Amino acid sequence: MKYSIVTFGCRVNQADSFAIARDLHARGAVETTPQDAELVVVNSCSVTAAADQGVRQTIRRIVRDNPGVRVVVTGCYATRRPDEISELPNVAHVVTNDDKDDLVQRLAPSIGLPRLEAQTTADRYGNGDGPCGDTLSPGSGGRTALTLRVQTGCDEKCSYCIIPTTRGKGRSRPLNEVVQQIEQAIASGYREIAIAGVHLGSYGRDLDGVTSLTTLVRTLSEWNADVLFRISSLEPMDCTPAIVDLVAASPRLAPHFHLPLQSGADAMLRAMRRPYTARSFAELVTRIRTRIPHVSIGSDLIVGFPGESFSHFDETQALLRDLPLTHLHVFPYSDRPGTDAAALGGRVDGAVIRERGQHLRDIGHQMATRFRLSQRGTIRRALTVDDGWSAVTDNYLKVRLENRHSRNEWVQSTID
Repeated sequence: MKYSIVTFGCRVNQADSFAIARDLHARGAVETTPQDAELVVVNSCSVTAAADQGVRQTIRRIVRDNPGVRVVVTGCYATRRPDEISELPNVAHVVTNDDKDDLVQRLAPSIGLPRLEAQTTADRYGNGDGPCGDTLSPGSGGRTALTLRVQTGCDEKCSYCIIPTTRGKGRSRPLNEVVQQIEQAIASGYREIAIAGVHLGSYGRDLDGVTSLTTLVRTLSEWNADVLFRISSLEPMDCTPAIVDLVAASPRLAPHFHLPLQSGADAMLRAMRRPYTARSFAELVTRIRTRIPHVSIGSDLIVGFPGESFSHFDETQALLRDLPLTHLHVFPYSDRPGTDAAALGGRVDGAVIRERGQHLRDIGHQMATRFRLSQRGTIRRALTVDDGWSAVTDNYLKVRLENRHSRNEWVQSTID
């Protein structure tokens, strides 16, 4: 069978899609393009209305180009609105996030693939000896680095967010399983591993005090192999001094943080139910920059949250102008039915939201340019990606190389 996987959204979804690809690969399926596939798995996102629309449009386009294809849809949109998904053309199965880990095993007979014996964690992540056989190698699915999900679900109550509904309560993988998965990934050739979770900062809280995010990061910092770990998005309140110190001290940890701000106005942060202030966020970013001068620090922002006045937006712009961030992701506010924010008044006009979003993207572009220029003349370790003419540095700069290298190779790159 020929298959293709289309992934929307966060790094957690990317990790989930890779696990699905491994399970298909283990049963003899062969990866191809959506146009040539017999089966397409769409791993959906539902963080905004635009994400929902993108999933629908993509499914219709796939079926238009490949009328005989069978489509399986999973992910957050499939969990939130399975009725909408099932009405789309050629959708044969809708699989919720709760069942995503066993998607291939559950559907194998109906999609013409063999069921395998019960899988251990080691088998599922591919050690070469279990029923899943060898894991997929670097470059599979177009990605050189591996994204590894160590946690899913969220117990926070941000007023705008539907993810606690679509992902459920926070659940962590035991540390010994994470270590085993990393060992197998390194044995398969991976040299960079991104550690991801829906609420990564809560890692271990559901494991009765046996472990914590700090324990996990310390374990990674002491890893005895030539591998780089990139810590995925951390909520500001979860980025502790201990974690910053570990990143600063270890060559195994990428000098790269992603810390969602969402708004620079305290009134908006309270309305969003974000448990920090603009000042504490600024102090955290400044502390990291002081401790690790060459660090990359990205952030997320929401524009047009209900009640966001011109003065609130001015507070956000003023805060950003003084922050040593390196890149921004800007999202227009989107109502998610079932969230508390969906019932709030004080709606912001769509044209105003678009204008504010562009202002913040302009600021983000200035930040990125400033950071790139600050790195001129430095020598950074980088991993080659794509066609071997490009590489990504430890501090998250994508650079063009003077000479072509093999993919997934470490190089010393002088930034000019």
